[in-house]
Amino acid sequence: MLISVFAPSLLSLPGRPCGTDSWEATHCPLSCLPGEAALTALPQRTGAPTPHSCSLFSALQGPRYPHLESTALSPGPGQWPPPSLFLFQTLSPQKQAFILEVLSGCLEYRKLLTIVVDAFYMRDGQLCLWSDYNLFQVICYLATFQLEELGFQLFSNIVKSQPADKMHKFLRFFFNPLNLCSWIKDEWSLIYEMAHVKENWTDPLMRWQPEVQELIDQLERVLTNQLPLSKTKAKVTEPKQFNLTVPRPRAIPMPEPVPVVAKPRPVPRATYQSPQEQQVLELTKRRNRLKAEELLLRANLGEMRCAMPRKAPAQGSKKALRLQSPPRICKTLQLLFCRPSDDIPIKLNTAAILREGALYQRQVEKELQRVDKLVDGARDLSEFLEWQRKMQAKDYQEQRTASECRRLQGKLSHEEAVLARQRLLQENKQKADRKKEEQMAELTQQCAARRLQEERSMKELVEQVMEGHRNTQVAQMKLLKRRQQAVQEVREESQELLQRRAQEAREEQTQRCELISQLRALETQPTRKGKLVDLTQIPGYGLEGEMSIVELRERLARLKEAQKREEEEKRDQIIQGKRAKSQELQNTLEQISLCRSAMGRSAALRTIWK
Repeated sequence: MLISVFAPSLLSLPGRPCGTDSWEATHCPLSCLPGEAALTALPQRTGAPTPHSCSLFSALQGPRYPHLESTALSPGPGQWPPPSLFLFQTLSPQKQAFILEVLSGCLEYRKLLTIVVDAFYMRDGQLCLWSDYNLFQVICYLATFQLEELGFQLFSNIVKSQPADKMHKFLRFFFNPLNLCSWIKDEWSLIYEMAHVKENWTDPLMRWQPEVQELIDQLERVLTNQLPLSKTKAKVTEPKQFNLTVPRPRAIPMPEPVPVVAKPRPVPRATYQSPQEQQVLELTKRRNRLKAEELLLRANLGEMRCAMPRKAPAQGSKKALRLQSPPRICKTLQLLFCRPSDDIPIKLNTAAILREGALYQRQVEKELQRVDKLVDGARDLSEFLEWQRKMQAKDYQEQRTASECRRLQGKLSHEEAVLARQRLLQENKQKADRKKEEQMAELTQQCAARRLQEERSMKELVEQVMEGHRNTQVAQMKLLKRRQQAVQEVREESQELLQRRAQEAREEQTQRCELISQLRALETQPTRKGKLVDLTQIPGYGLEGEMSIVELRERLARLKEAQKREEEEKRDQIIQGKRAKSQELQNTLEQISLCRSAMGRSAALRTIWK
């Protein structure tokens, strides 16, 4: 690129060496200016140059840009003229004026261009190279400030002379109406006035937006028609086999002899069979269950036997008694009771005796209650059960209807709640929109007030700094005097402290000497080795309940005697309780024996009746 060659020499300022290592050579916005193809696209102004280009060139040569005349266009002593200088001088005056105009504009509006290009690299240009940074700055400057003067045809020729993919990305980002009318306008308004930005920069860009969109479509078509570069297949490295010595075949080892193992003993059959005791227990359980079921059946059949009225049997044979008895009682099975023989003694513990006594007591109470109910006229409960069943069915039907009503009411309330929620959401949305508009208005007012306050604070700060610069010498003299006075005070205080410490050390030393002399005098005095102890004497420490050793021993002896008396009393109480308990158990056993004899007599009478 032609202009990128001489851009460093144009931007070399006084006091900066010109070369490829200078700051301008790497950060100059013209280091990536459109090349020779774009320059040739400029209008060839034959004859006298136009007033605009001549005035710009004369202004650049005048006092406005003196460094371009003194340093950039003429090498200093000891410097070799760069080749870009010769190329720049060989150009026509029109091209030189255009290059200098673009250079000065990029330097003047560097802050505006940096905002756009940095945002482009952060959003759409993340894959672009940083070496193209200056190229995007120049295109941005031409589109913003020179598009009216150059004309759209010349601007499109300059854009088409550059790589199509880079120009397509940058123009699509920069001429996006959403970006231009939102954050780009706001950022530029922080540097310049909003009215100036809108009138001179953003509105013209929006007017040129349709033509630029056609140019973006052309670049996109160019990108789609480009053929992808064919990748040449790299030559694959062919490995060669190492020339190694072939190892000898390994000898087959002799097999080891298999050891002879003794024949194991067979597993006994009882391992896989269930034990005989378990089978016996199962048979015993079955028999006992059958006996219990038979006894239960007999008891259920003869359940209401005692409630049936009977006539007194006449004197006669047993056959007459059987004929007079009702047929139902004759068909009932006979319950067999096991009569324990009186010869076998049964020893019962206290718990068994009490349990059996309580059991007989409950049986007697149940029998009395049953007899009382029969006397009162108890009857069949089938009618009551039928009425109860009907009432339960009626209650169940009423519960079902009530639950269905509640379900329908719940549905209606749910739908009403959904509608109320939707209305509430709409109202909240409207309130939020109104509040947001109010907040935006407040924010704009606050930003304007903050900007004015910052400007005032900056002015006050500048005035304070200027006033501080004026009063620095007076303040330094005052500070020096204060420091000297403080040093003198600190020195006097340190001397006083040292004198006090020396005096305290001398006093401490004299006290130590006196203590040592007193200790040595005490050591020389004779001491009594033996010590007399009086057991009846109170120590006299002033504690509550203080006593002598003799009194303590006497009290301990009395406590032991009291403990012995309490133990004897407890022993007597335990013996009396055991006697009362044994008497109670004896009475319970007598009652149990009476109940057993009565049950035996009743069973004998029943067998005789049958």
